[in-house]
Amino acid sequence: ERLIPRYRVTVFFYNPNITNEGEYEKRLRTEKKFIDEYNRKLLPEDSVTLIEGPYDPENYLRYVRGFEEEPENGARCSRCFKIRMDMTARFAVKNGFDLFTTTLSVSPHKSTPTIVETGRAIGKKYGIDFLDESFKKKDGFKRSVDLSREYGLYRQNYCGCIFSERPGAGADDPSRERKLRS
Repeated sequence: ERLIPRYRVTVFFYNPNITNEGEYEKRLRTEKKFIDEYNRKLLPEDSVTLIEGPYDPENYLRYVRGFEEEPENGARCSRCFKIRMDMTARFAVKNGFDLFTTTLSVSPHKSTPTIVETGRAIGKKYGIDFLDESFKKKDGFKRSVDLSREYGLYRQNYCGCIFSERPGAGADDPSRERKLRS
């Protein structure tokens, strides 16, 4: 919503950190569902495009090896931000985009300064601008919850990596799926 008036938006779904394949598929289906339904409200020229990046949790696990015991928002999370935004920036450059950003900043559980610092460094590395908006501002997280209710979307209760998964929060646990309804 915030970007469409200013930009042509392409969602690059790249989440190797979602180490459970069932959880990954559930989140991808949810993203596809939302974009398809949301696009129906838009003019054709404003439609959002979804592109799925490679699913490679083994690469993510190699990248965070040695950081498994880090707390949430610690060095492991910073490395996770880096691997995901690095792939996004490379994709953006390869495909002629002017800039890239991440939805990570909508979460009240993620460090926006770390996300911005990482994004800017990666942008500099590849010669592409990083849009450093904090999507949690102006009740961004609340709006994400409202949109989930409006569209009947699945909302996960952990980031997706095996290190943040709480007991009973597994993708195959039917009690875990929460659909928000009005």
